[in-house]
Amino acid sequence: MNRALLVIDVQNEYISGNLPIGFPHPEVSLANVGKAMDAAAEAGIPVVVVQQTAPEGSPIFARGSHGFDLHPVVSSRGHDHVMEKTLPSCFTGTDLAGWLTDHGIDTIVIAGYMTQNCDESTARDAAHRGLNVEFLSDATGTLAMSNRAGSLGAEELHTAVLVVLQSRFASVLSTDEWIQAVKHGTPTPRPDIFASTQAGRDAAANRD
Repeated sequence: MNRALLVIDVQNEYISGNLPIGFPHPEVSLANVGKAMDAAAEAGIPVVVVQQTAPEGSPIFARGSHGFDLHPVVSSRGHDHVMEKTLPSCFTGTDLAGWLTDHGIDTIVIAGYMTQNCDESTARDAAHRGLNVEFLSDATGTLAMSNRAGSLGAEELHTAVLVVLQSRFASVLSTDEWIQAVKHGTPTPRPDIFASTQAGRDAAANRD
């Protein structure tokens, strides 16, 4: 297994800007992003830093704004590759796919923001491209959302995405679990949609 850690959009916009992360608490997710980057560096796992960008004057991620800048947890640490994107998936309109191929990467590890947007889009895209995906549950995060389709709290939304990803697209685990897997070469929990749906049916039956 040849991993690369993707640190997605850990920018000031999500901490002190117009999109403040609600769950997990940003102090928790930021600390775990730092731990994951440090563990990757120690293990020789390349780190790819991804930065969302929008035109000047945009209410979020405007190029040159404070919100666009990387958070110090990321900017103070080293990386092997940095890239900008304008759409949710880190693969769309970027050199990521070629970079991963050139470096013999078969597994991406996702940390950063937001769980259901850029993180999930990248995880699904990677799975469709034949890559293994590991998704760090406490080094990612999101915020509450409400629109004409309904309303979701940050924790509810985050948890729902984790369950869906573990069912088919990614191995979902905590940062500490991931660090131990890296250190000891232990396998991570593989997604299994049949097992997930069976367990869901069993849980529903037990509630009835």
